Formats: sequence, structure tokens, C-alpha cells
Amino acid sequence: MSKLWSGRFEKEIGGFADKWAASISFDKALYKEDICGSIAHARMLANQGIISEGDVQLIVSGLGEILAELNDGTLELSDEYEDVHMAVESILTERIGSAGKRLHTARSRNDQVATDTRLWLKEEILTDIALLRDLRKALVKTAKEHVGTVMPGYTHLQHAQPLSFAFHLLAYQQMFARDADRLWDCYKRTDSMPLGAGALAGTTYDTDRGYTAGELEFAAPAPNAMDAVSDRDFIIEYIAACSMVMMHLSRFCEEIILWSSSEFGFVEASDEYSTGSSIMPQKKNPDMAELIRGKTGRVYGDLMSILTVMKGLPLAYNKDMQEDKIPLFDAAETVSGSVAVFTAMFETLKINADAMALAAKQGYMNATDAADYLAHKGVPFREAHEIVGKLVLYAIKKGKALDDLTIKDLQKHSDKFEPDVFDAIDLKACMDAKLSSGSTSRESVLAQIAAAETELG
Repeated sequence: MSKLWSGRFEKEIGGFADKWAASISFDKALYKEDICGSIAHARMLANQGIISEGDVQLIVSGLGEILAELNDGTLELSDEYEDVHMAVESILTERIGSAGKRLHTARSRNDQVATDTRLWLKEEILTDIALLRDLRKALVKTAKEHVGTVMPGYTHLQHAQPLSFAFHLLAYQQMFARDADRLWDCYKRTDSMPLGAGALAGTTYDTDRGYTAGELEFAAPAPNAMDAVSDRDFIIEYIAACSMVMMHLSRFCEEIILWSSSEFGFVEASDEYSTGSSIMPQKKNPDMAELIRGKTGRVYGDLMSILTVMKGLPLAYNKDMQEDKIPLFDAAETVSGSVAVFTAMFETLKINADAMALAAKQGYMNATDAADYLAHKGVPFREAHEIVGKLVLYAIKKGKALDDLTIKDLQKHSDKFEPDVFDAIDLKACMDAKLSSGSTSRESVLAQIAAAETELG
């Protein structure tokens, strides 16, 4: 097939090289955006008197038919075409004749592909934000059900202080809220239209880029033609935001994997999101959580891929930039799928509150509150810290929890201990004694839930 750009060449590109260099196998995913961009561009050309009303009617009608056929599967873009742009234009020209050849007036594939990609990504970002919203709602819903569920809080994966399960979930809600904010920020910088920039320097035609931007629902045309076609920082930023989402999902999955083990027993994944072993009949493996954890590295790889593609390119467009779509599409598909699966898996988790409470009781996690008790009695905190440290060692040797010791045991270590200490080191009391905003106290957790519900609607 003769290339639309073949006029300057005496020989055709080599057969293998032609197939190897073609991008149609993956950029055909942009056909809808390409056609919508072309319709808007054609209407602008007609409005500006650059092409005739008769031509634009043929172009818009022809493109509409092609779009409908691609949508319903009656037309497929063959790999014989170089890319999605050439495919659509070639099919259009075959159908409507010379009017189709006027479509590419005042534009280049350079601004065309950048526009297509931004249109596609804007829609994808909105999808990702909606999926994160569903996940955040699921977290808040479960948090409301477990405000009074006590669990161990960890640092260094060692028992630290008692928390409510709701508080733990709300920490992730905050992480995913920031992820959504990052995506919104990325959307704003993606919402700039390259179309009309030409190859790199603009065009000699009296175009109306503001009209085209309005037709395609962009905030504004890109202000610099060279920048419009030569950077892919909006893709890099998006995949970086995706990497953050996956990192947070991976951390949560790691906890679910740990909590699902017999050593913890805090949760049990639904059969729908678990698998068995081909040799060990008793096994129930948290495979979905493990897969999400594993796919995180894949998205990190997508980010490194596009960063490496772009790092040494002189301005303006270079063919290297064709490699932007594979990591973009892969990251987008991986993130949207991971968030959707994680949300469904989380919503079907069986929560074992009794196992959480038992683990919380066994970890001396009220030691800090015992030290605070002494500090409120006038003991300098550093002295109180040492006293309670020795008390914990004493309890370990006795094989008892702090609240299982007698008042005499406690008073052997400090005469400041009085019977009311047992109220102070009760696990739920330890949580509710936290006065600072954003803490694990019941009052604070309820306030956090209310704020999240207000935001999420």
C-alpha cells in the first residue's frame, strides 16, 4: 500500500521494517478520539473558509459512518496501515474521494496523535477517579461498622499501640483521596489541546484553534506549538500517579495477605477472590491480593519506560515518541483493573474482630498509656518510660498482660500507680484517651468518617 507521505521517496520502505515500525497494532485503540478530532478539525476548516461546506459535509458524514462501523465491529483497522491516523484517512478517502484528501489541511500527525492521546487520557483519568471513589466509599462504609473494633497498631511490624480497625481503614482512605487529587491535577495539565500546532511551528492557514478546543471540550489550545507536539510529560505524570495508586494498593494487599494467614487470622477473603493449591487440599490462597501486589512492579516499569524514552530527545517530535502508548495503555489497564478487583475483594472480606482484639491484648500496647498515666501524676516522661519498660519486662517474665497484673505488682515499680490505672490502660480507654485531632479516639474517628462522607457525597 502506497504511503500518504510517499511523494518524496523513490523506494518503498522495506517490508519487515514497515511492519516493525508500524503502530497500528496498538494505536488503533485511539480510533474514536482520532475520528472525533478529525470531525472537529474539518468543521473548523469549513468555518474558516479553508475547505468548502460540501467537503465538510462529506467528511463529517463519512467519518461518522466509519466510527459507527468500528464501534459495532463491522469494520476493522487492518495492520496493513501504518497507524490509526493513516487508516482512518485512507478509508475515508476511498469512500468520499478528493474531499477526504483535504481533511489533513493545517495539521500534522504530530499534533493529531498528541490530541488523540490527550482526549483518550482525559476520559481514562475520570474513570480512574470514579473507581477510587468507589473504593473510598467501601472503606468508609466498613469503617462505620468497626469504630469499636480494637486491633493492634504496628511499627516495624511489632505491636505498637491499640487502634480501632476503622482508624486503620481511614488511613488508607486518606491515601486514596490524595491519589484522586493527583489524578485531578494531572487532568488539568492534560486538558490542553495540541491540534492546530502542525508539525512543530504552527501553520500558514488562518485557523481557529479556540473553536476546535471548544468542540473537543479542551480547556484551551496549547499555547506553544513546539511544546504541544514534543512533550509527553502529561503521560509521565499520569503513570507516576498510577504508580502511587498501585503502591498504596500493594501496601494494603500486603496487610490483607498477612491478616489472612493463620498466624494473624484477622480477615478471610471470599472464595470469589481466592484460589486453592493443586497439591495441598487445605489451602486458600489470597491470589488476587498477591496479583495486585505483583502488578505494581509492572506499572513502575511503565513509568521507567516512558521516562527513558523521553530523557534524551531533542525538540521537537521524534519517532521514539511512538513508544509512549504501550506503557500508557498498560498502566491504565492495570490500575483500573486492580482498583476494581481490590474494591470487590475488600467488600467481601470477612472481618474477625475477636482475633484482632485478642492480638491487641497480647502485645503490651497499653505501655505508652501507662507511661502517660505516670506523667500525668507528675513523673517526668523519660522516667515514666523507664519505669514502664521495666514493668513490661516484669510482665513478660510472669507471662501476663499489663492489665492482668495486680496493683501491688504495679506499685513495686512506682508508688504513683493507683487503682484507677486499670481504667487508663484498658485498650478502648487507651484509644479514647487520645485528645489530638486525627487520632484513633472514637470521637476523632467518627469525625473523620463524617468528613469523608461529606466529601464523597
